[in-house]
Amino acid sequence: MDVLHERCADLDISKKDAKACVRTPSTKRRGSFTTETTTWGSTTNAVLALRDHLLAARVTLVVIEATSDYWKPFYYLLAEDLNVILVNARQVKNLPGRKTDV
Repeated sequence: MDVLHERCADLDISKKDAKACVRTPSTKRRGSFTTETTTWGSTTNAVLALRDHLLAARVTLVVIEATSDYWKPFYYLLAEDLNVILVNARQVKNLPGRKTDV
């Protein structure tokens, strides 16, 4: 049985910033989803603002893609209030159906 998180987020972290894609259920059509992609800085205040944004969207799962140590401040600041999973970016990019980096 597959687990489907209706409200989830994916963070693609680089040295200067992070791209956050939040998927939530659509209010227009039942069974469909909307996505919103935003860019956030890597400073502590920006990560805390991202955390507030994710909590406001009622996200239940955050997946972080990172290949270097840039994930650490995001992981430790978000993990206090959210369910966070760290994944290898190479493995995520090999998933079928994934066409763009963002």
